Amino acid sequence: MGRSVQAGKVKIGGRNPLALIAGPCVIESRESCLEIAGYLARLARRLDIPFVFKASYDKANRTSLRSFRGPGIAKGLEILAEVREKYDVPVLTDVHSVEEVHIAAQAVDIIQIPAFLMRQTDLVVAAGESGAAVNVKKAQFAAPWDMAQVVKKIEATGNRNILLTERGTSFGYNTLVADMRSLVILGELGYPVVFDATHSVQSPGGRGDSSGGDGRFAPYLAKAAVAVGVDAVFIETHPEPEKALSDGPNMIPLRQVGPLWKKLRAIDEVR
Repeated sequence: MGRSVQAGKVKIGGRNPLALIAGPCVIESRESCLEIAGYLARLARRLDIPFVFKASYDKANRTSLRSFRGPGIAKGLEILAEVREKYDVPVLTDVHSVEEVHIAAQAVDIIQIPAFLMRQTDLVVAAGESGAAVNVKKAQFAAPWDMAQVVKKIEATGNRNILLTERGTSFGYNTLVADMRSLVILGELGYPVVFDATHSVQSPGGRGDSSGGDGRFAPYLAKAAVAVGVDAVFIETHPEPEKALSDGPNMIPLRQVGPLWKKLRAIDEVR
């Protein structure tokens, strides 16, 4: 049994119930962000779900220069801080530079290291030093055992609030595959394991000037990951994924999150 990680009032891992990390890919506007956060917060209270809200203030790794990136760090963190205060939920966001880390840590509970940046030592160390919990996404090009060195970098700062996220592995051009063995190997590192169901069905750069994906498979992979024994499921969601400004093709529609969660909880309770 691995250690648990504290994020606000939510505990992830150990013997704690399965947790949900969910929200839109990127903050499209204050109004839409609060709408999605409010819906998920109410759902979490009704179904007694340990819930962390996620959204990005800047998507710095978009396929095209013309792609929507978000409101930026100042406005974005202001919105995320409002979500945290208004709905009393912990918040996660990703960072892309050392300079962003300590600014973001003042507004959110979990600092996320994007998959492409997991090898950036200065960024990983800064996240560890921030005092926030740190969620590291395993890169598409990395093996699960490669995460051991990332963990050591964070541990060197004295931070033990670490989450490890599987989000699919490169499998040919523009294709990802979810290797369920990875979840077991990540768990052997001693920290809570998160399965990113929606990015695992992404097709990076699959549309030429944007990423594609097939969100219909995300619920199936989420159920498989919970059966293996993850501590949390990461889901990007939107009221109308077809209109989302980032990663819409692999999202789960907002109205489907509740019914899916009931199935995931049932699996978690019998495994």
